[in-house]
Amino acid sequence: MPLKLPEFASRLSVPMLTMLMVTGSCCRTASPATGHPRAVRKILRHRQILVGLQHNARVNIVHVITRLIIGGAQENTILTCEALHELGHKVTLISGPTTGPEGSLVERARGGGYDFVELPELIRAVNPWYDVRARRYLEMEFRDRKPDVVHTHSSKAGILGRFAAHDARVPIIVHTIHGMSFNRTQPWPVRKLYAWLEWLAARRCNAIVTVADAMIEQSVAAGICRREKMRTVYSGMEVGDFTPTNYDREAVRQSWGVDDDEIVVGTIARLFRKKGYEQLLPIMSAAAKRDSRLRFVWVGDGAQRPAYEAELARLGLRERTILTGLVPPGRIPELLAGCDILAHTSQWEGLPRGVVQALLMRVPVVAFDVDGTPEVVLDERTGRLVKLGDPDGFAEALLALTNDADGRRRMGAAGRAHCLERFDWRRMVTALEELYQRLRKR
Repeated sequence: MPLKLPEFASRLSVPMLTMLMVTGSCCRTASPATGHPRAVRKILRHRQILVGLQHNARVNIVHVITRLIIGGAQENTILTCEALHELGHKVTLISGPTTGPEGSLVERARGGGYDFVELPELIRAVNPWYDVRARRYLEMEFRDRKPDVVHTHSSKAGILGRFAAHDARVPIIVHTIHGMSFNRTQPWPVRKLYAWLEWLAARRCNAIVTVADAMIEQSVAAGICRREKMRTVYSGMEVGDFTPTNYDREAVRQSWGVDDDEIVVGTIARLFRKKGYEQLLPIMSAAAKRDSRLRFVWVGDGAQRPAYEAELARLGLRERTILTGLVPPGRIPELLAGCDILAHTSQWEGLPRGVVQALLMRVPVVAFDVDGTPEVVLDERTGRLVKLGDPDGFAEALLALTNDADGRRRMGAAGRAHCLERFDWRRMVTALEELYQRLRKR
Protein backbone atom coordinates (compact mmCIF):
# COMPACT_ATOMS: atom_id res chain seq x y z
CA MET A 1 0.00 0.00 0.00
CA PRO A 2 1.36 3.50 -0.84
CA LEU A 3 2.65 5.62 2.01
CA LYS A 4 -0.09 7.35 4.00
CA LEU A 5 -0.18 11.15 3.99
CA PRO A 6 0.85 11.74 7.63
CA GLU A 7 4.16 9.97 6.99
CA PHE A 8 5.32 12.45 4.40
CA ALA A 9 3.03 15.51 4.75
CA SER A 10 5.73 17.50 6.46
CA ARG A 11 7.81 17.28 3.27
CA LEU A 12 5.06 18.61 1.00
CA SER A 13 4.64 22.19 -0.15
CA VAL A 14 1.33 24.01 0.29
CA PRO A 15 0.34 23.67 -3.42
CA MET A 16 0.79 19.90 -3.19
CA LEU A 17 -1.34 19.66 -0.06
CA THR A 18 -4.21 21.61 -1.61
CA MET A 19 -5.01 18.66 -3.85
CA LEU A 20 -6.09 16.81 -0.69
CA MET A 21 -8.92 19.26 -0.12
CA VAL A 22 -10.82 18.04 -3.17
CA THR A 23 -10.74 14.39 -2.09
CA GLY A 24 -13.02 15.07 0.84
CA SER A 25 -16.81 14.84 0.46
CA CYS A 26 -18.10 19.50 -2.59
CA CYS A 27 -21.55 22.69 -14.43
CA ARG A 28 -22.14 24.31 -16.80
CA THR A 29 -23.88 22.47 -19.56
CA ALA A 30 -23.56 22.98 -23.24
CA SER A 31 -26.12 22.30 -25.89
CA PRO A 32 -25.54 19.22 -28.03
CA ALA A 33 -22.97 19.71 -30.76
CA THR A 34 -23.79 18.97 -34.36
CA GLY A 35 -21.90 17.93 -37.44
CA HIS A 36 -19.82 14.97 -38.55
CA PRO A 37 -16.04 15.39 -38.71
CA ARG A 38 -13.74 13.31 -40.85
CA ALA A 39 -13.31 10.61 -38.21
CA VAL A 40 -17.07 10.06 -37.91
CA ARG A 41 -17.42 9.72 -41.67
CA LYS A 42 -14.73 7.03 -41.48
CA ILE A 43 -16.76 5.28 -38.80
CA LEU A 44 -19.73 5.26 -41.16
CA ARG A 45 -17.58 3.73 -43.90
CA HIS A 46 -16.38 1.02 -41.53
CA ARG A 47 -19.77 0.42 -39.93
CA GLN A 48 -19.91 -3.17 -41.12
CA ILE A 49 -16.93 -3.90 -38.84
CA LEU A 50 -18.78 -2.52 -35.83
CA VAL A 51 -22.33 -3.50 -36.72
CA GLY A 52 -22.24 -6.53 -34.46
CA LEU A 53 -21.93 -4.23 -31.47
CA GLN A 54 -25.22 -2.51 -32.32
CA HIS A 55 -27.11 -5.34 -30.66
CA ASN A 56 -25.79 -4.22 -27.27
CA ALA A 57 -28.01 -2.05 -25.10
CA ARG A 58 -27.69 1.71 -25.42
CA VAL A 59 -25.49 3.10 -22.67
CA ASN A 60 -25.36 6.64 -21.28
CA ILE A 61 -21.62 7.41 -21.05
CA VAL A 62 -19.84 10.53 -19.79
CA HIS A 63 -16.13 10.92 -20.53
CA VAL A 64 -14.10 13.44 -18.53
CA ILE A 65 -10.65 14.76 -19.44
CA THR A 66 -8.62 17.67 -18.08
CA ARG A 67 -8.00 19.43 -21.41
CA LEU A 68 -8.15 18.85 -25.15
CA ILE A 69 -4.71 19.77 -26.40
CA ILE A 70 -3.31 17.92 -29.40
CA GLY A 71 -1.94 14.87 -27.62
CA GLY A 72 -2.24 11.12 -27.38
CA ALA A 73 -4.72 10.91 -24.49
CA GLN A 74 -6.91 13.56 -26.08
CA GLU A 75 -6.94 12.01 -29.57
CA ASN A 76 -7.68 8.63 -28.00
CA THR A 77 -10.63 10.08 -26.05
CA ILE A 78 -12.06 11.98 -29.02
CA LEU A 79 -11.97 8.86 -31.21
CA THR A 80 -13.69 6.88 -28.46
CA CYS A 81 -16.47 9.43 -28.07
CA GLU A 82 -17.05 9.69 -31.80
CA ALA A 83 -17.26 5.93 -32.26
CA LEU A 84 -19.47 5.27 -29.23
CA HIS A 85 -21.82 8.03 -30.36
CA GLU A 86 -22.01 6.55 -33.85
CA LEU A 87 -22.79 3.15 -32.35
CA GLY A 88 -25.92 4.65 -30.82
CA HIS A 89 -24.81 5.31 -27.27
CA LYS A 90 -25.59 8.57 -25.49
CA VAL A 91 -22.19 10.25 -25.12
CA THR A 92 -21.06 13.37 -23.28
CA LEU A 93 -17.51 14.69 -23.13
CA ILE A 94 -16.56 17.07 -20.31
CA SER A 95 -13.24 18.92 -20.53
CA GLY A 96 -11.53 21.73 -18.75
CA PRO A 97 -10.34 24.79 -20.71
CA THR A 98 -7.73 24.21 -23.41
CA THR A 99 -5.02 26.86 -23.63
CA GLY A 100 -1.34 27.07 -24.50
CA PRO A 101 0.89 26.37 -27.51
CA GLU A 102 0.08 22.63 -27.74
CA GLY A 103 -2.95 23.17 -30.01
CA SER A 104 -6.58 22.30 -29.47
CA LEU A 105 -9.08 19.56 -30.36
CA VAL A 106 -12.03 21.52 -28.99
CA GLU A 107 -13.56 22.25 -32.39
CA ARG A 108 -13.41 18.59 -33.32
CA ALA A 109 -15.17 17.77 -30.03
CA ARG A 110 -17.84 20.40 -30.68
CA GLY A 111 -18.48 18.89 -34.10
CA GLY A 112 -18.54 15.27 -32.95
CA GLY A 113 -22.33 14.90 -32.75
CA TYR A 114 -22.33 14.19 -29.00
CA ASP A 115 -22.73 16.61 -26.07
CA PHE A 116 -19.63 18.60 -25.25
CA VAL A 117 -19.25 20.50 -21.96
CA GLU A 118 -16.37 22.82 -21.15
CA LEU A 119 -15.91 23.25 -17.40
CA PRO A 120 -13.80 26.37 -16.68
CA GLU A 121 -12.98 25.26 -13.12
CA LEU A 122 -11.35 22.01 -14.29
CA ILE A 123 -7.86 23.43 -14.77
CA ARG A 124 -4.64 21.45 -15.01
CA ALA A 125 -2.72 23.26 -12.26
CA VAL A 126 -3.40 22.48 -8.60
CA ASN A 127 -5.65 25.23 -7.21
CA PRO A 128 -7.78 24.55 -4.11
CA TRP A 129 -10.48 27.07 -5.00
CA TYR A 130 -10.95 25.80 -8.55
CA ASP A 131 -10.47 22.13 -7.66
CA VAL A 132 -13.17 22.05 -4.99
CA ARG A 133 -15.58 23.85 -7.32
CA ALA A 134 -14.70 21.56 -10.24
CA ARG A 135 -15.49 18.52 -8.15
CA ARG A 136 -18.83 20.00 -7.07
CA TYR A 137 -19.77 20.92 -10.64
CA LEU A 138 -18.81 17.45 -11.90
CA GLU A 139 -21.01 15.84 -9.26
CA MET A 140 -23.89 18.13 -10.24
CA GLU A 141 -23.37 17.25 -13.89
CA PHE A 142 -23.41 13.52 -13.14
CA ARG A 143 -26.55 13.79 -11.01
CA ASP A 144 -28.26 15.75 -13.77
CA ARG A 145 -27.25 13.46 -16.66
CA LYS A 146 -27.65 10.19 -14.73
CA PRO A 147 -25.00 8.30 -16.73
CA ASP A 148 -24.65 4.54 -16.66
CA VAL A 149 -20.88 4.97 -17.02
CA VAL A 150 -18.42 7.74 -16.15
CA HIS A 151 -15.07 7.20 -17.83
CA THR A 152 -12.26 9.53 -16.71
CA HIS A 153 -8.94 10.32 -18.36
CA SER A 154 -5.70 12.07 -17.26
CA SER A 155 -4.54 12.84 -13.73
CA LYS A 156 -6.61 15.81 -12.55
CA ALA A 157 -9.86 14.77 -14.25
CA GLY A 158 -9.22 11.18 -13.20
CA ILE A 159 -8.99 12.02 -9.50
CA LEU A 160 -11.72 14.67 -9.30
CA GLY A 161 -13.98 12.79 -11.71
CA ARG A 162 -13.86 9.49 -9.84
CA PHE A 163 -14.58 11.11 -6.49
CA ALA A 164 -17.45 13.14 -7.97
CA ALA A 165 -18.92 10.13 -9.80
CA HIS A 166 -18.73 8.04 -6.62
CA ASP A 167 -20.52 10.73 -4.62
CA ALA A 168 -23.17 11.00 -7.38
CA ARG A 169 -23.68 7.23 -7.13
CA VAL A 170 -22.87 6.58 -10.77
CA PRO A 171 -23.30 2.81 -11.27
CA ILE A 172 -20.08 2.22 -13.24
CA ILE A 173 -16.87 4.25 -12.97
CA VAL A 174 -13.92 3.55 -15.28
CA HIS A 175 -10.58 5.32 -15.46
CA THR A 176 -7.92 5.16 -18.18
CA ILE A 177 -4.25 5.60 -17.29
CA HIS A 178 -2.65 7.20 -20.35
CA GLY A 179 0.55 7.81 -18.38
CA MET A 180 1.29 7.43 -14.68
CA SER A 181 0.44 10.53 -12.65
CA PHE A 182 3.41 9.65 -10.40
CA ASN A 183 6.62 8.98 -12.26
CA ARG A 184 10.41 9.15 -12.25
CA THR A 185 10.52 12.78 -13.37
CA GLN A 186 8.91 14.08 -10.15
CA PRO A 187 10.37 14.83 -6.70
CA TRP A 188 9.78 12.10 -4.11
CA PRO A 189 7.04 13.95 -2.15
CA VAL A 190 5.06 14.64 -5.34
CA ARG A 191 5.27 11.00 -6.41
CA LYS A 192 4.05 9.82 -3.01
CA LEU A 193 1.19 12.31 -2.95
CA TYR A 194 -0.08 11.32 -6.38
CA ALA A 195 0.33 7.62 -5.63
CA TRP A 196 -1.77 8.08 -2.50
CA LEU A 197 -4.45 10.03 -4.40
CA GLU A 198 -4.53 7.34 -7.09
CA TRP A 199 -4.89 4.69 -4.37
CA LEU A 200 -7.90 6.55 -2.97
CA ALA A 201 -9.44 7.12 -6.40
CA ALA A 202 -8.97 3.48 -7.41
CA ARG A 203 -11.27 2.49 -4.57
CA ARG A 204 -13.98 4.61 -6.11
CA CYS A 205 -14.07 3.00 -9.53
CA ASN A 206 -15.01 -0.36 -11.00
CA ALA A 207 -12.21 -0.81 -13.51
CA ILE A 208 -8.96 0.78 -14.61
CA VAL A 209 -7.89 0.66 -18.23
CA THR A 210 -4.26 1.17 -19.20
CA VAL A 211 -2.84 1.92 -22.64
CA ALA A 212 0.12 -0.41 -22.04
CA ASP A 213 0.86 -3.45 -19.90
CA ALA A 214 3.65 -1.48 -18.24
CA MET A 215 1.05 0.73 -16.53
CA ILE A 216 -0.52 -2.32 -14.91
CA GLU A 217 2.83 -3.51 -13.57
CA GLN A 218 3.68 -0.06 -12.18
CA SER A 219 0.25 0.38 -10.60
CA VAL A 220 0.31 -3.04 -8.93
CA ALA A 221 3.89 -2.49 -7.71
CA ALA A 222 2.82 0.83 -6.16
CA GLY A 223 -0.14 -0.81 -4.44
CA ILE A 224 -2.71 1.28 -6.31
CA CYS A 225 -5.13 -1.60 -6.82
CA ARG A 226 -5.42 -5.31 -7.52
CA ARG A 227 -4.29 -6.62 -10.87
CA GLU A 228 -7.76 -8.13 -11.45
CA LYS A 229 -9.26 -4.63 -11.58
CA MET A 230 -7.03 -3.59 -14.49
CA ARG A 231 -6.83 -4.39 -18.16
CA THR A 232 -4.85 -3.09 -21.13
CA VAL A 233 -6.64 -1.56 -24.10
CA TYR A 234 -4.06 -0.23 -26.53
CA SER A 235 -4.56 3.34 -27.69
CA GLY A 236 -6.53 3.39 -30.93
CA MET A 237 -5.56 5.32 -34.04
CA GLU A 238 -6.95 5.93 -37.50
CA VAL A 239 -4.49 3.46 -38.98
CA GLY A 240 -5.85 3.92 -42.50
CA ASP A 241 -4.38 7.43 -42.55
CA PHE A 242 -0.93 5.95 -41.97
CA THR A 243 -0.50 4.22 -45.31
CA PRO A 244 2.96 4.96 -46.72
CA THR A 245 1.92 4.68 -50.37
CA ASN A 246 -0.59 7.52 -49.91
CA TYR A 247 2.15 10.13 -49.55
CA ASP A 248 4.83 11.62 -51.79
CA ARG A 249 8.05 11.07 -49.86
CA GLU A 250 10.18 13.00 -52.35
CA ALA A 251 7.90 16.02 -52.33
CA VAL A 252 8.03 16.20 -48.53
CA ARG A 253 11.82 15.99 -48.51
CA GLN A 254 12.12 18.58 -51.25
CA SER A 255 10.00 20.98 -49.20
CA TRP A 256 12.59 20.58 -46.44
CA GLY A 257 15.52 21.05 -48.83
CA VAL A 258 16.80 17.54 -48.08
CA ASP A 259 18.88 15.67 -50.66
CA ASP A 260 18.24 12.03 -51.58
CA ASP A 261 21.39 10.81 -49.87
CA GLU A 262 20.71 12.60 -46.57
CA ILE A 263 19.17 10.77 -43.60
CA VAL A 264 16.27 12.49 -41.87
CA VAL A 265 15.77 11.78 -38.17
CA GLY A 266 12.34 12.90 -37.02
CA THR A 267 11.00 13.60 -33.53
CA ILE A 268 7.30 14.02 -32.69
CA ALA A 269 6.73 15.52 -29.25
CA ARG A 270 5.71 18.68 -27.47
CA LEU A 271 8.66 20.98 -26.83
CA PHE A 272 8.51 20.23 -23.14
CA ARG A 273 11.19 19.08 -20.68
CA LYS A 274 9.76 15.67 -19.84
CA LYS A 275 9.74 14.79 -23.54
CA GLY A 276 13.50 14.35 -23.48
CA TYR A 277 14.85 17.20 -25.60
CA GLU A 278 17.57 17.84 -23.01
CA GLN A 279 18.80 14.32 -23.77
CA LEU A 280 18.13 14.52 -27.51
CA LEU A 281 20.20 17.64 -28.13
CA PRO A 282 23.59 16.18 -27.10
CA ILE A 283 22.67 12.93 -28.89
CA MET A 284 22.05 14.87 -32.09
CA SER A 285 25.32 16.74 -31.66
CA ALA A 286 27.35 13.57 -31.13
CA ALA A 287 25.76 11.78 -34.10
CA ALA A 288 25.97 14.77 -36.45
CA LYS A 289 29.71 15.14 -35.80
CA ARG A 290 30.24 11.58 -37.03
CA ASP A 291 27.88 11.61 -40.02
CA SER A 292 27.39 14.74 -42.09
CA ARG A 293 24.36 13.25 -43.88
CA LEU A 294 22.14 13.58 -40.81
CA ARG A 295 19.28 16.09 -40.86
CA PHE A 296 16.68 16.53 -38.12
CA VAL A 297 12.97 17.40 -38.12
CA TRP A 298 11.10 18.30 -34.94
CA VAL A 299 7.30 18.14 -35.12
CA GLY A 300 5.57 19.98 -32.29
CA ASP A 301 5.59 23.16 -30.26
CA GLY A 302 5.71 24.18 -26.63
CA ALA A 303 6.88 26.63 -24.01
CA GLN A 304 10.51 25.50 -24.19
CA ARG A 305 10.92 26.20 -27.91
CA PRO A 306 13.02 29.40 -27.54
CA ALA A 307 15.42 27.67 -25.14
CA TYR A 308 15.77 24.64 -27.42
CA GLU A 309 16.35 26.81 -30.49
CA ALA A 310 19.09 28.65 -28.62
CA GLU A 311 20.74 25.35 -27.72
CA LEU A 312 20.50 24.13 -31.32
CA ALA A 313 22.30 27.30 -32.40
CA ARG A 314 24.96 26.87 -29.71
CA LEU A 315 25.64 23.31 -30.86
CA GLY A 316 25.81 24.34 -34.52
CA LEU A 317 22.70 22.32 -35.35
CA ARG A 318 20.17 25.03 -36.14
CA GLU A 319 20.76 24.93 -39.89
CA ARG A 320 20.46 21.15 -39.90
CA THR A 321 17.19 21.07 -37.92
CA ILE A 322 13.72 21.90 -39.20
CA LEU A 323 11.12 22.90 -36.60
CA THR A 324 7.68 22.50 -38.12
CA GLY A 325 5.89 23.98 -35.14
CA LEU A 326 2.40 22.81 -34.29
CA VAL A 327 0.74 20.89 -37.11
CA PRO A 328 -2.77 19.37 -37.35
CA PRO A 329 -2.84 15.66 -36.47
CA GLY A 330 -3.84 14.88 -40.05
CA ARG A 331 -0.46 16.09 -41.33
CA ILE A 332 1.61 13.73 -39.18
CA PRO A 333 1.60 10.84 -41.70
CA GLU A 334 2.75 13.15 -44.49
CA LEU A 335 5.66 14.45 -42.42
CA LEU A 336 6.65 10.94 -41.34
CA ALA A 337 6.74 9.93 -45.00
CA GLY A 338 9.80 12.15 -45.39
CA CYS A 339 11.67 10.63 -42.44
CA ASP A 340 14.13 7.72 -42.36
CA ILE A 341 14.27 7.19 -38.57
CA LEU A 342 12.27 8.41 -35.57
CA ALA A 343 14.20 9.37 -32.42
CA HIS A 344 12.08 9.15 -29.28
CA THR A 345 13.85 10.33 -26.13
CA SER A 346 10.89 10.89 -23.80
CA GLN A 347 11.67 10.32 -20.12
CA TRP A 348 8.10 9.39 -19.19
CA GLU A 349 5.53 7.63 -21.33
CA GLY A 350 2.30 5.73 -21.33
CA LEU A 351 2.04 4.36 -24.82
CA PRO A 352 4.17 6.50 -27.21
CA ARG A 353 1.65 7.40 -29.90
CA GLY A 354 4.22 9.05 -32.17
CA VAL A 355 6.27 5.84 -32.15
CA VAL A 356 3.28 3.78 -33.27
CA GLN A 357 2.52 6.31 -36.00
CA ALA A 358 6.10 6.17 -37.26
CA LEU A 359 6.07 2.38 -37.40
CA LEU A 360 2.76 2.42 -39.26
CA MET A 361 4.57 4.56 -41.84
CA ARG A 362 7.42 1.99 -41.96
CA VAL A 363 9.82 4.36 -40.17
CA PRO A 364 12.00 2.45 -37.66
CA VAL A 365 12.46 3.92 -34.19
CA VAL A 366 15.30 4.46 -31.74
CA ALA A 367 13.93 4.99 -28.23
CA PHE A 368 14.70 4.72 -24.54
CA ASP A 369 13.24 1.64 -22.85
CA VAL A 370 10.71 3.47 -20.66
CA ASP A 371 7.18 2.51 -19.64
CA GLY A 372 5.10 1.25 -22.60
CA THR A 373 7.77 1.87 -25.26
CA PRO A 374 9.18 -1.72 -25.26
CA GLU A 375 5.69 -2.96 -26.16
CA VAL A 376 6.02 -1.12 -29.46
CA VAL A 377 9.75 -0.89 -30.15
CA LEU A 378 10.97 -4.49 -30.26
CA ASP A 379 14.76 -4.30 -30.18
CA GLU A 380 16.39 -5.29 -33.48
CA ARG A 381 12.93 -6.07 -34.91
CA THR A 382 11.02 -2.77 -35.18
CA GLY A 383 13.83 -0.47 -34.06
CA ARG A 384 16.43 -0.09 -31.34
CA LEU A 385 15.81 0.13 -27.61
CA VAL A 386 18.37 1.91 -25.46
CA LYS A 387 18.67 1.90 -21.68
CA LEU A 388 17.33 5.10 -20.15
CA GLY A 389 20.16 7.45 -19.25
CA ASP A 390 22.57 6.18 -21.92
CA PRO A 391 22.88 8.99 -24.50
CA ASP A 392 26.06 7.52 -25.95
CA GLY A 393 24.28 4.23 -26.58
CA PHE A 394 21.41 6.12 -28.17
CA ALA A 395 23.76 7.96 -30.53
CA GLU A 396 25.43 4.67 -31.48
CA ALA A 397 22.06 3.05 -32.23
CA LEU A 398 21.09 6.06 -34.34
CA LEU A 399 24.31 5.90 -36.33
CA ALA A 400 23.98 2.14 -36.81
CA LEU A 401 20.54 2.60 -38.41
CA THR A 402 21.81 5.56 -40.42
CA ASN A 403 24.33 3.25 -42.09
CA ASP A 404 21.97 0.30 -42.56
CA ALA A 405 19.40 1.01 -45.28
CA ASP A 406 18.36 -2.64 -45.47
CA GLY A 407 17.90 -2.76 -41.71
CA ARG A 408 15.71 0.35 -41.81
CA ARG A 409 13.48 -1.19 -44.47
CA ARG A 410 13.24 -4.50 -42.61
CA MET A 411 12.47 -2.92 -39.24
CA GLY A 412 10.00 -0.48 -40.77
CA ALA A 413 8.06 -3.28 -42.46
CA ALA A 414 8.06 -5.34 -39.26
CA GLY A 415 6.91 -2.32 -37.28
CA ARG A 416 3.96 -1.70 -39.57
CA ALA A 417 2.90 -5.35 -39.35
CA HIS A 418 3.22 -5.23 -35.54
CA CYS A 419 1.06 -2.11 -35.16
CA LEU A 420 -1.51 -2.30 -37.95
CA GLU A 421 -4.16 -4.36 -36.16
CA ARG A 422 -3.02 -3.90 -32.56
CA PHE A 423 -3.59 -0.12 -32.60
CA ASP A 424 -6.66 0.14 -34.84
CA TRP A 425 -9.26 2.42 -33.22
CA ARG A 426 -12.00 -0.11 -33.99
CA ARG A 427 -10.29 -2.67 -31.80
CA MET A 428 -10.03 -0.12 -28.97
CA VAL A 429 -13.70 0.86 -29.17
CA THR A 430 -14.83 -2.77 -29.29
CA ALA A 431 -12.82 -3.55 -26.16
CA LEU A 432 -14.17 -0.53 -24.27
CA GLU A 433 -17.77 -1.21 -25.19
CA GLU A 434 -17.42 -4.83 -24.17
CA LEU A 435 -15.97 -3.67 -20.84
CA TYR A 436 -18.91 -1.34 -20.20
CA GLN A 437 -21.41 -4.07 -21.03
CA ARG A 438 -19.64 -6.64 -18.85
CA LEU A 439 -19.57 -4.26 -15.88
CA ARG A 440 -23.28 -3.48 -16.33
CA LYS A 441 -24.11 -7.19 -16.05
CA ARG A 442 -22.39 -7.60 -12.70
